[in-house]
Amino acid sequence: MNLKRQLLVTSLLMLLIPWAGIQFVLELDQALREQAREQLHIQAGRLASLSGDALIGQAPVTTDQPALYVSPVQRSLNPDGYADDWPGYEEGETDQPWQTTTDQPDPQAPGLRWQAAANGRDLYLIIGITNRQPRLFDPGNPNAPHNGLMLWAQEPTTTVDGDRSRRSWLIRISAPGKFTALTGRKYDQTDYFVAGSWQPVPAGWQLEIQMPRPDAGARLGFAVVDNQKTPVPGLSTSLDPLPVLVAPERGLERLLATQLNPGQRIRVLEPAGWVTASAQQATEQQQPEFDQLGPLQIVEQISLNALRALIRRFQPEPSPAADDSHRIPPESLPADGLTQTGDGQLWLQARAEVFGGRTLVLEQSLDQLLTLSGSALGSVLARSLLVIGGLTLVLLGYASWLSWRISRLQKAVSACVDDDGRISGTLPSASAKDELGQLQNHFAQMVDRLQGYTGYLESFSRRLSHELKTPVAIVRTSVDNLEHTEPSEDQRAYLNRISQATGRLSHILQSMSEASRLEQSFDRAEHEPFDLAQVIAETARAYQAMDSAHQITYQGPPAGCDMQGSPELLVQMLDKLVDNARDFTPPQGQIEIRLNADEGRKVFELGVFNEGSSLPEDLSGDIFSPFVSVRSDSQEGHLGQGLLIVRLIAEHHRGRVDAENVDGGVLFRVILPAHA
Repeated sequence: MNLKRQLLVTSLLMLLIPWAGIQFVLELDQALREQAREQLHIQAGRLASLSGDALIGQAPVTTDQPALYVSPVQRSLNPDGYADDWPGYEEGETDQPWQTTTDQPDPQAPGLRWQAAANGRDLYLIIGITNRQPRLFDPGNPNAPHNGLMLWAQEPTTTVDGDRSRRSWLIRISAPGKFTALTGRKYDQTDYFVAGSWQPVPAGWQLEIQMPRPDAGARLGFAVVDNQKTPVPGLSTSLDPLPVLVAPERGLERLLATQLNPGQRIRVLEPAGWVTASAQQATEQQQPEFDQLGPLQIVEQISLNALRALIRRFQPEPSPAADDSHRIPPESLPADGLTQTGDGQLWLQARAEVFGGRTLVLEQSLDQLLTLSGSALGSVLARSLLVIGGLTLVLLGYASWLSWRISRLQKAVSACVDDDGRISGTLPSASAKDELGQLQNHFAQMVDRLQGYTGYLESFSRRLSHELKTPVAIVRTSVDNLEHTEPSEDQRAYLNRISQATGRLSHILQSMSEASRLEQSFDRAEHEPFDLAQVIAETARAYQAMDSAHQITYQGPPAGCDMQGSPELLVQMLDKLVDNARDFTPPQGQIEIRLNADEGRKVFELGVFNEGSSLPEDLSGDIFSPFVSVRSDSQEGHLGQGLLIVRLIAEHHRGRVDAENVDGGVLFRVILPAHA
């Protein structure tokens, strides 16, 4: 693993910091939910007592009582017969908060639906009749069949006979538009306080009525009637008893709103599920404008949103919660705990019993809990992730810079040493003062010292041979002069031994200086085009004429192997190969000089095969190195420089050499390109 990857893996360990922070947030969220659940139960019980005190004297609305829910409005409505200004109205929508005579009406049967709303002084009714067209009232023929709307109101009373406080109005349906209700025993009196308009709508007709708001606990009912004032079946509310008007208690809502914490909402339900009071305290968290955020704040918001998503992933599965603003049957409420509304918001819910069989539902937004636990920590996580990302990039950049410096130092050192291990250049000194710079300076000093030592070793054999030539020559001439005297037999034996040793010593000195002279001659050697096959063939014939003790043959083309190089050096290389083959070939043994070319004659293979002993396996790769020889003790005076000269000449021509044992002997091969 390189340095860059090691630093990358090391930098990834810093991710343990945000991982530990996330684990802390998850544990904190669970602890806050448990604590918030207990606090919600305590707060719900306290608010239930407060609500019960405020609702004393008001009879609860049970499931067996018909009811008409009145939505609060802050402004006056225009009784024009259209529902476009009513709460919850959206054009084209069918899920407005209508009340109907049945929970599951036949979509094709005539039906009645309505809404009620009230401000401080007026009560508004909008009544829709579906799948039935009205029969209009004709003033010229009042006894003709026609439709109308009867309206009954009953004020709260403590008497047994409630009929004495009941009032009724008749609304005759004539031309579409405004109308005024009739009242009195014979409905011959006009009540201008009860007025409105009616309009035809698709598949039916619709009335909108404005009237004075009844007192709390009053009852109100209506029915579509015929000309005999008899209710049409299926087109009336409950008439005995009349539906009770259920409206939110504004005073109770204001009282409860002051007791809520940020991110909480509360609802008080009647036994029948009608919402008597509802209040909500907005969360303190303000969503900032995107244009006003800086880059760091944007990253913090993204981290906080990701933290919310992560916490929600590990939270328990929430129960679906009804979110109707008018009526929530108590039996449809989920168990206390985590709930989720249709818009995806998560709430922590707690319930408490209120006086009269009512139910108080208190809920805490989990977003607010996460705001308390996660805002600061989310900012810390975002900043830590930014720091970790920045440090990772810095470490990777620093690792890349170090890797580049090390690679550059490696290439510089490799360029100073050739394939033979010789120092061929110098290493520049580094200007950096760090450890790598000091290492490069030490390498430069080492290369300089090695270059001097290598030069000394390369010139040592040449200087040694030069220095020894003179005393060897003196010894040889002295021995020659002694041979012209009359020595005794013992002296002549010693003189012969001195002469042989001097000859071997001269041969050794010549071999020591030959490789050095050859490398110096490379600079003066001139490359020229020539026919390699012709040169090798002629040289092989010369070997055959000069050596009768061996059978020297040539196998290859007589001509046609054009090459660019130095023919003198190649002949010298072939001399060394053939001389080496003679030393290991028995008398009358076979020596073959082979020349092969590839199809394009761009690469030539020159081989010399000799019969005889094989190469040792441990020296097959080092036989072309200096001072390596496999000759026996009887073949003294050889330093192993001959095959070194072969390799140097081959490499001078951009070639290579190898040797291998084959059946019956050894084969030396030289691979030469046509254009060296």
